[in-house]
Amino acid sequence: MVPLSRVTPATVDVLNVFLGGEAPIWGLLVVKKTGRPAGSVYPILERLEGSGWVTSNWEDDSERTGPRRRLYELTSDGAAAAREVVAAAELRGRARAVRVVAVPSEIAAGTLA
Repeated sequence: MVPLSRVTPATVDVLNVFLGGEAPIWGLLVVKKTGRPAGSVYPILERLEGSGWVTSNWEDDSERTGPRRRLYELTSDGAAAAREVVAAAELRGRARAVRVVAVPSEIAAGTLA
């Protein structure tokens, strides 16, 4: 498994969908659950698969009508790495929120230098 060279908020959203419990999951459902455009989600899925975080297979349900779906699933190493990436993103988000809250209160108190 190769570490991701960049982790965007959209990547974190996609990883959160995988960690949400539904596996395997098809690409369009990932699009719907993240609220991100397909033009963002599918390249992320491709990058995750190329890096060994995710595997995919074509659905073989012959009774289902409509086009075949590509089903994606985190690998065991990918799941562990995804949990770390998501946790780190949440920590960064909390730290950012603390800074945003702290500055206005310092301005109101007149203590911001």
